[in-house]
Amino acid sequence: MTTSISPTKNNKVSSKPLTKSNYYDRWTDDIYLSPTVYKRYQACEAEALAEQAGQWAQMDATALLVGNYLHSYFESPAAHEAFIEEHKDELKSSRKPYKLLKPYQQAEMMIKTLDEDETFQQFYQGDKEVIVTGKIEGVPWKGKIDCLNLDNNYFIDLKTTRDLHMKYWDTDEHKYVPFVTKYNYQLQMAVYRELIKQTFGIDCTPYIVGVTKQDPPDKAVLSIPDEQLGWALDDVKAGQQHILDVMHGNVEPTRCEQCDYCRSTKTLGDITSIEDLIS
Repeated sequence: MTTSISPTKNNKVSSKPLTKSNYYDRWTDDIYLSPTVYKRYQACEAEALAEQAGQWAQMDATALLVGNYLHSYFESPAAHEAFIEEHKDELKSSRKPYKLLKPYQQAEMMIKTLDEDETFQQFYQGDKEVIVTGKIEGVPWKGKIDCLNLDNNYFIDLKTTRDLHMKYWDTDEHKYVPFVTKYNYQLQMAVYRELIKQTFGIDCTPYIVGVTKQDPPDKAVLSIPDEQLGWALDDVKAGQQHILDVMHGNVEPTRCEQCDYCRSTKTLGDITSIEDLIS
């Protein structure tokens, strides 16, 4: 039986408001699309659908927790303390002296390199973790802005990465691309810019502050060309209906056959030529 999400919810926005405490609740993804969910379906429709239905969980949540560890620090001291308390068993070693595990020691280095940078401190000013909603061609979307500065018409998203200068081969474009393009962050920024404009009536410029997991960490403030933001929003407009059709069971989800979910649920079928293994 094919999993599907209730089709009645995406047609209208819930009367229950989005808050910081419920923003990541699964039910909100049945009502709103978000860049995270959209990109998840782009990567593998079968895995995304199973995860959204509560039938599959990501194998390793460490990367997500590391990102949230850093984000909570720059949100506020209270938010960081609350995050540490909520996840204390996952952050620290189970043996004495109960130190932070290595990924979170790495996060501490990333925090330190930004926290001690005067330009970052001056730039990262504004409202933190701002929830925005709106509709893109009639479809409800949600977003959460790391730092929104409406007075100066810009917003910032914090991103962690292995190396700012690492190149990734894009099989569609047949060229190397930077990490921002690899992970389609331009789509996230394009959607956020549109939702901010709908929510506040202000057209803001997006910036990414990238910080690396190197020792010592590297860092940079990154801009995205307007044409790439435009292409990304066009991609959303062209692809969102298909994703909704998959969610609602109107279209069978496509399997990527390479992710954790597909490998764990794969059954042997057709014989594969060795020439097709890397196609």
